[in-house]
Amino acid sequence: MSTKQDALEHLRVIRSLMEKAHIYRAISAPAAGLGGVLAIAAAGLTGWQMMQKGGLPEREGDTFLWQWLVILAVTGVVNVILLAREAARRGQPLVSDGMRMALKAILPPLLVGGVLGVGLIVHLDNHVMAVLVWVVCYGLALLATASFSPRSLVRLGWVFTLLGLVLFWAWAANGDIRMMPHDEGPAALIMGLTFGLCHLAYAGAVFLSRKPEAVTARE
Repeated sequence: MSTKQDALEHLRVIRSLMEKAHIYRAISAPAAGLGGVLAIAAAGLTGWQMMQKGGLPEREGDTFLWQWLVILAVTGVVNVILLAREAARRGQPLVSDGMRMALKAILPPLLVGGVLGVGLIVHLDNHVMAVLVWVVCYGLALLATASFSPRSLVRLGWVFTLLGLVLFWAWAANGDIRMMPHDEGPAALIMGLTFGLCHLAYAGAVFLSRKPEAVTARE
């Protein structure tokens, strides 16, 4: 390795270490709040149908999956728009070094959770197990960013991961729920509890924080 190449390699390492000292909020608090509201509205609709019919709502076929994919798409687009506005305010590109690090960290668990969850619904018709996989993998994705994320996002990751494990244990130990003729109702309620209430609590905690959303210093 030449002297010039050696110097460039040292600069690359130093830059990498400096990047890891920064924090990056991959999930905008307003987008999390919007996702929470939509998730609670969808779960609330299912709960209202259960109350009206005195039990489980009618089997919905692929409606359950498409309903939550649409909520994911809407929330994702809003999140990207808000991140782009924040990046523009700081005079940085949307695809910054922080975003690249975040994508590298969250994509593996999100890919695994997405494929397994959709497969469980499409091929095994197991909605509760699918949403539990989504909850745990989403929590693991947030925890994968722990080295450069604000503490509020790391706490959210722990809440999703632990809550997903507790709910899985409760579901596995309850034969009445596992033997239901169809499980869209319980699955929707889990989505409302986790992606709904947890995201609303996260957004509220960020808004109520006395410190502004930092991008170059720890909260």
